Amino acid sequence: MKYRNLGKSGLKVSEIAVGSWMTNVSDSEKQAQAADTLKLAYENGVNFFDCADGYSRGAAEIFLGKTLKELPRKDLVLSSKVFFPTGDGPNDRGLSRKHIMESIDTSLQHMQTEYLDMYFCHRFDPTTPLAETLQALSDLVDQGKVLYYGVSEWTPVQVLEAQLIIQERGLHPLSVIQPQYNMTDRYIEHEMMDVCEKFGIGIVPFSPLAQGLLTGKYRKGQALPAGSRATYQGQIKALLTPQNLDRVEELVNMAAELNTDLASFSLAWALRDSRISSLITGATNAQQLANNLKALDVTIPPEYLARIDALFGFEKFNRRIG
Repeated sequence: MKYRNLGKSGLKVSEIAVGSWMTNVSDSEKQAQAADTLKLAYENGVNFFDCADGYSRGAAEIFLGKTLKELPRKDLVLSSKVFFPTGDGPNDRGLSRKHIMESIDTSLQHMQTEYLDMYFCHRFDPTTPLAETLQALSDLVDQGKVLYYGVSEWTPVQVLEAQLIIQERGLHPLSVIQPQYNMTDRYIEHEMMDVCEKFGIGIVPFSPLAQGLLTGKYRKGQALPAGSRATYQGQIKALLTPQNLDRVEELVNMAAELNTDLASFSLAWALRDSRISSLITGATNAQQLANNLKALDVTIPPEYLARIDALFGFEKFNRRIG
């Protein structure tokens, strides 16, 4: 395993992390398979495990805590998130001080730990003053319940506004962001990565395989694999356009030229930038995990990066005047 610092902090995270968004805890057989995969990830050097109180309405946190409880806590980097509804009450959602303070205690109980290494605002809350949210998160650091805090899917302007408040109030720093990032969605390259670099904020993207589009399991002219997410989940279905499937064929060929598979190729592409601290991947079985870890040994030559840019028509935004 290879490790990178979380931005300019001293925390080191495995380049490949395991997330719990799609962890299936619906029955004992699926739980056993997921638990074996998590333990195998740890045995292979993965130290970063991501969750959220909104995943399976808390069941994912409980499962993760139970599974990792037998491992040395000092060797783990655990994270969770707050924002989405945890109940039916008007204060059971959002980023108010009340909801944050109550949610962290529930998450710690679920995950059977005294602290979280990272705690994320799952989304931006326009109904709560930003200063209130940031003060609450900074207070959690003072209380020792959270070591580093961050945000997920905030805009560059929102992050910059947060930085102003943090500086004005002398709060603990915002240390990490968790955006979506993959070959099909590179919005953070336009401004967000520059903002994070300036302020020393780590970047730990989710969905680096574009909901499975960049795994190679969905191919042009072929039926959807039985039981795959595309058979029941709208997010991946929306990505399976003729244009994207044509791109997949080109990417599969590129990966083959480098003697690897599309999933490993796609993860290696996302790790090419040193500003990326870790990639949050999903792995429901040992085979998927092993495939994800192969990315650590894949190096993509510059000419392939140029071919990928051309394939997707990507250019970093640059306003030209005159």
